[in-house]
Amino acid sequence: MKTESKPKEAEIRDGMKILWDVPITMSDGITLRADVFLPVEEGAYPTIMTYGPYSKGQLFQEAYARQWEVMTNDFPEILEGSSNKYQNWETTDPERWVPDGYAVVRVDSRGAGTSEGIQHLWSKQEANDFYECIEWAAGEPWSNGNIGLLGISYYAANQWLVAAMQPKHLKAIIPWEGTSDWYREFYYHGGIRSTFLDSWLPKQLQMQHGYGKRGRKNPHTGEWVAGPETFSTEELERNRVDLLREIKSHPLNDEYYEDITVDWSKVNIPILSAANWGGEGLHLRGNIEGFLQAASKDKYLEVHGFEHWTHFYTNYGLNLQKQFFDYCLKEEENGWGEKPKVQLQIRHVGNKFVQRSESDWPIPRTEWTKYYLDAENKTLDRKTPNKAEKVTYTALNENVIFYLPKAEKETEITGPLAAKLFVSSETEDTDLFLTVCLFSNDGEEVSFRGAMDANAPVAQGWLRASHRKLDKGKSLFYRPYHTHDEKQPLSPGEVYELDIEIWPTSIVIPEGYQLALKISGKDHEYSGEITEESKKFHRYPSKGCGPFLHEDPSDRPEEIYGGEVTIHTGPEYSSYLLLPIIPEK
Repeated sequence: MKTESKPKEAEIRDGMKILWDVPITMSDGITLRADVFLPVEEGAYPTIMTYGPYSKGQLFQEAYARQWEVMTNDFPEILEGSSNKYQNWETTDPERWVPDGYAVVRVDSRGAGTSEGIQHLWSKQEANDFYECIEWAAGEPWSNGNIGLLGISYYAANQWLVAAMQPKHLKAIIPWEGTSDWYREFYYHGGIRSTFLDSWLPKQLQMQHGYGKRGRKNPHTGEWVAGPETFSTEELERNRVDLLREIKSHPLNDEYYEDITVDWSKVNIPILSAANWGGEGLHLRGNIEGFLQAASKDKYLEVHGFEHWTHFYTNYGLNLQKQFFDYCLKEEENGWGEKPKVQLQIRHVGNKFVQRSESDWPIPRTEWTKYYLDAENKTLDRKTPNKAEKVTYTALNENVIFYLPKAEKETEITGPLAAKLFVSSETEDTDLFLTVCLFSNDGEEVSFRGAMDANAPVAQGWLRASHRKLDKGKSLFYRPYHTHDEKQPLSPGEVYELDIEIWPTSIVIPEGYQLALKISGKDHEYSGEITEESKKFHRYPSKGCGPFLHEDPSDRPEEIYGGEVTIHTGPEYSSYLLLPIIPEK
């Protein structure tokens, strides 16, 4: 059914010319709609675009009130220099860009908000639409044809795909915390299905096109943010692809994922890839892999901390974004071209961060150090144990923790991690959940404000043992790369060598503190107190993993994944944890 809404007349508000619900007709006849924010003065401007499903008409402060409150309480600077009346979840504030001579375009993706069509989230169709929207904007009289993409999460992830399609007028991208490998980073961690989609999808229904009067109104236009018409529940179901069913029916990395696999050889425009140390379970790996694999000559990596959205809106993030786009879209000689390729906010205990630049990633001066597991003493040491030992735990109820010696001096760990484990199971398969934890000098677990959890650990990694097959051509000694294209069941009691990727991290370990590796068959849970203060950050329980859990009983039946698992150590079974130790300059 076609929407009957028409674009509004241009309005002058808050120093901007605003075009609401501008129609963009796709090549198949479907109409998408965009809000366009322009300088009042007539002209052709470099253009910043987002394309996504969160409904461009929703006010951030209303739809995500808790996140807005925490963010602005911590960083009141966000409230300055803008009326904040046009803030929209995970997209940029036009009031902070339009005065500097930019056009800002927000497009509701197909089947979302005021855009028509069948909604197929994270799909080739969305990438095709995004391509057409970019080229449409470049042809409008208010655009100078230089298009840049900027946005968080969903608005970041699809930037990788459309960049690989090489639209003529796309000149630069800033994927701010955006996954780039949907199978490995979103749907299946190490081959284990993440149930984040199960909790995320229902929340998006109120933003599907046709939700109509059951949803919110745009405070500026008075129109329903999810379309002028209200469809029946049955019609809404017909107008969206059942993504959860599709993902559950494709547990291996098969041809289904080909349409959303980025061809890195074709990503050749300037990139500022912004990651978050606390982004375990979704975006962190994607931003780092995007930086490493893209063919672009002008590519930069930035890694920060705090919540998933915070630094996108702070002066720190805004200044970074503007300098990059001024350089790429306006061709200003502002010093960006002389910047080091890697800009890191090194993480310290107490959620303190110290800015530092590096020439590359991983940091070239890294001292890659193996710490060998000792099953008898539950320790990690630079030397291999001189005798064979083993330790057994029940996968779904227990864990085993191996401790490094207490730090004799302040020590920095920054970079990707990995583990090699020799494992046997009493069943035909087992899931390995690896968590790198930090303990204070009095033995209390130290947590960090992560992207989506107030009590995040230092780092995490996962692997289903039957997915142990490696892609030898893509694997690196510090980042094993699994094919996930077939299951190789275990023979109960037989010992197997498993290489496990642990997502990158940064932490400066204080003197007397102790790093540890926890091995389990279930999601990590923070061992400290869950304070009322920490609960306010997110709608999740703040136990350490946020919404990135692995609780699907159909994917992890207890009779297979709940049995006893044994870790083997010693001369023959040299299980180890690889750490990226950064020496003092």
